[in-house]
Amino acid sequence: MRRCSLNRGIGCALDGDEECSDVDDDQSEDGLHDLPTFNNGSPQRGRRKNIVENRSNRERAVKGQACPLGDCPSGQERASWGCKPTLLACDAMTEAKQTGRLKKPSGESELVQREAGLQHQLSAAQVAMIALGSTIGTGLFLTSAISVKLAGPAVILSFAVGALITLTVMWALAEMAVEHPAAGSFGLYAEMYLGPWAGFVARYTYWLCLVIIVGSEVAAAGIYCRFWFPNIPSWLWISGFSAALIYMNTLSIKNFGTIEFWFAMIKVVTIVAFLILGTALVMGFGFPRIGTGNFTAHGGFFPNGWTGVGLGVTMAIFSFLGLEIVGVTAGEAVDAKTAVPRALKRTLGFLALFYLGGLALVVGIVPWEQIGIDKSPFVTVFEKVGIPAAGHIMNFVVLSAALSSALCNLYFTARMLFSLSRGGYAPGILGKLSKRGMPVAAVLASSLGMAAAIALNWKFKNTAFLFLIGVAFFGGPFIWIMTLATHVAFRRKMRREGREFARFAPPGYWSSAIGLVALLGVLLSTWWVPNFHVSLLSGPPWLGFLTLCYFIWRAYQQRKPVDGTIKND
Repeated sequence: MRRCSLNRGIGCALDGDEECSDVDDDQSEDGLHDLPTFNNGSPQRGRRKNIVENRSNRERAVKGQACPLGDCPSGQERASWGCKPTLLACDAMTEAKQTGRLKKPSGESELVQREAGLQHQLSAAQVAMIALGSTIGTGLFLTSAISVKLAGPAVILSFAVGALITLTVMWALAEMAVEHPAAGSFGLYAEMYLGPWAGFVARYTYWLCLVIIVGSEVAAAGIYCRFWFPNIPSWLWISGFSAALIYMNTLSIKNFGTIEFWFAMIKVVTIVAFLILGTALVMGFGFPRIGTGNFTAHGGFFPNGWTGVGLGVTMAIFSFLGLEIVGVTAGEAVDAKTAVPRALKRTLGFLALFYLGGLALVVGIVPWEQIGIDKSPFVTVFEKVGIPAAGHIMNFVVLSAALSSALCNLYFTARMLFSLSRGGYAPGILGKLSKRGMPVAAVLASSLGMAAAIALNWKFKNTAFLFLIGVAFFGGPFIWIMTLATHVAFRRKMRREGREFARFAPPGYWSSAIGLVALLGVLLSTWWVPNFHVSLLSGPPWLGFLTLCYFIWRAYQQRKPVDGTIKND
């Protein structure tokens, strides 16, 4: 028995003809993609019929009977669903063509699966070191000076509170990353549990802010290089570092993990050595004893009161930003469900030790009033105790720390853009992978922040670093707020469906709710931090602009059929 071709077959069926003698099976298959066009070439709307042929002489026409969305059944089940043994037998697929709307992912697993293709080659040790590399950068070695200026010796309390707030985010991210390991991380989770708008806004906001932070890290590297070469313009250093960072982000993920592992190892070993040496200086082990007089000698432990402590928390949160990159590595880790939560726990523990211990030694050894942002407080400490060689060594360490952080953040921004592209929120080319499994186009697009650093450094010179951080700071607390809000929705769904999941946070939603309120306070407090109020001036308009872009994108997608053309109304 010979089948009708797709267009003629439908015409024959509607006219009551059972078969057409001049069309063979191959022609039927060749007409596969002509289903949506009839007569005048425009899409047919409102009429859906499947012609089902039974080779045992039971031929019938089935109206309005659709296959389950997804794969068409096979074998004897085809007859019960009214499906032909051809690809376009499924009525649901015909409907997608006729309405012109993209098929939405049917569940959480499908959302995760669309980001497939990245290579799972990061070991647990590499994931942990990448987390430290992304977080320990200018936050500890340069911007900690801003926190000291705001709070004085009480900056220790500021960072302790910041660590507790960060803990709530770590719990939330660990639970969701174990359940859904994917490169899109919190942005993908926001799409799953809060809706497409949330995923769109979260990923684009953090992409933009991290792009700027990458530029700020490179600008910081230029500041560190002035310690050795004061006569060489910073833009030369920025240009060279930018080219190197882009290249390293186009290597295989395994090579990237190895490079970042040793970059981070330099920082970890040096900070541990600094803690040991600093403790010896304060206690007088092998050096003249400095003691603890600097904690109270210059205006007391709270020279700027509790207000200073509160504003110091704002800078502490910025210093802890980067911990969320662990969630992104879940899409490329060998064993994400084990490596990610372990890396989150270890990273936060080390960060609390490094920040609290390091800053305690800094303000204990050097009067807090003498600490400035022109160079790292760690370098200042070694100069004050008369160890110039150690100062040079430490400057090399903080330089490598800034570059390591920039390397990780560029990795993160590229994965955000890759996730946006795979979700249909960005041009398709940004979701393509190289032969090494790396999103090279997304890396190049994300390098815009380094170009901005060059331009701002040329125009604003010494203030470029603070300006960049001030613009970018809005994104960090906002994304953490979105992560905690997503976690509340995540837990509600798990409870409603009775599903088991890995638990890290206390029962209920209280930890996420408390962290969310605290982060709202941190975001609002940036208004009173010098050079940081620009975050509140730029953040809300940016969200409004993104919302407008989202609705424009959604309207465009509703008019765009699967074959990529825009249908005419």
